[in-house]
Amino acid sequence: MATSYDYTPLFRSSVGFDRVFNLLENAQRARSISDWPPYDIVKTGDDSYRISIAVAGFAQGDLDITFQSNLLTVTGKKQEAANEGYLHRGIAGRPFEHRFELADHVRVNGADLSNGLLSIDLVREIPEALKPRKITIENAPALTSAAPAQIEAKAA
Repeated sequence: MATSYDYTPLFRSSVGFDRVFNLLENAQRARSISDWPPYDIVKTGDDSYRISIAVAGFAQGDLDITFQSNLLTVTGKKQEAANEGYLHRGIAGRPFEHRFELADHVRVNGADLSNGLLSIDLVREIPEALKPRKITIENAPALTSAAPAQIEAKAA
């Protein structure tokens, strides 16, 4: 049973969060898509992540990784081999596509295929202009205390 959430009340009291609500709605819809092949997402450091996808039976040429505007897409399409007389075929070789929405300033650092495991390293690099910065508090120059101005009486 799928549960659908209505984000309309949040739109009334928030400004500029459209992208967040769209991500939540897309994530809700994407759950109906198959999770094959299985994958892991691991936080490897403060600003680094790794996505590992089990791609047994896929060669490097069968896989494609594309990153465009915060969307990482991993596709696999195995070249069809001639029917080799399988009595049982348990290793799935069907095509797949995984999409990962990445946060702003997250980029792909590299990918590696080893022992049937595709590992994609990600790193978050926040530009200097967006990092928190310390503001120094300066002392204002002391005001010179001047004698109060006296009003001169008219000379009579």
